[in-house]
Amino acid sequence: TERIDAAADPAAALEALAARLAGAAGPPDPLFGHVARALGAGRTVTEVAAETGLGARTLHRRSLAAFGYGPKTLARVLRLQRALALARAAVPFAEAAARAGYTDQAHLARDVRDLTGSTLGRLLLR
Repeated sequence: TERIDAAADPAAALEALAARLAGAAGPPDPLFGHVARALGAGRTVTEVAAETGLGARTLHRRSLAAFGYGPKTLARVLRLQRALALARAAVPFAEAAARAGYTDQAHLARDVRDLTGSTLGRLLLR
């Protein structure tokens, strides 16, 4: 943080740091491509854990390392992305919510606020 704050071009310093860390990290775990695809398709964390042969705790720990948060949060983010894509394609909010896997439009609205700190309408205007 200090190096980035002190840099003449903070964006370039951050990019250089990210590139260095990515180079030192090695290739991504291919298992987590499957985890992301399965959760993105709407499978539950329990189903994905069983498919991968990992226990729920191991899946959570390894997801934290791979994504920065647990598999349940990843599933919420991916579901929100599905709903946003539908809403951006002019699908009515209630229908987008149902098709993305939400109980109702209010559930989508709560998830939008919880995950982004914004409303669905404002988020779509960005």
